[in-house]
Amino acid sequence: MKQLLLIIMLFLISVAAYAQKVYSVDYQNQADVKVFVVKYENQADLKVYKVKYENQAGDNNGKWFFTDYSNQAKKKIYFVDYENQADLKIYFVEYENQAGWSKMSKKQLMY
Repeated sequence: MKQLLLIIMLFLISVAAYAQKVYSVDYQNQADVKVFVVKYENQADLKVYKVKYENQAGDNNGKWFFTDYSNQAKKKIYFVDYENQADLKIYFVEYENQAGWSKMSKKQLMY
């Protein structure tokens, strides 16, 4: 029983550790999530803060680390040109404490 609990905990920790590592793909059909960057904060489903280092990436809280290679990322995203093409609307914030979900109904897209 303890081994099962340990395995489950390790799995959850590993998922959380990689939850917000993203890679921007070149083609829409390669993406897990299609993203549109809105002009105003109140239009966003998620407010995103781009972190500088991999170990700063959050656990689905809007702190994103952009990887250099697709196999390093948990989610592959594609930036669409029009809002109606997007699964998720984001707004890039200036400060880390501003990051987070505005619409919790979309949160499952980044798990």
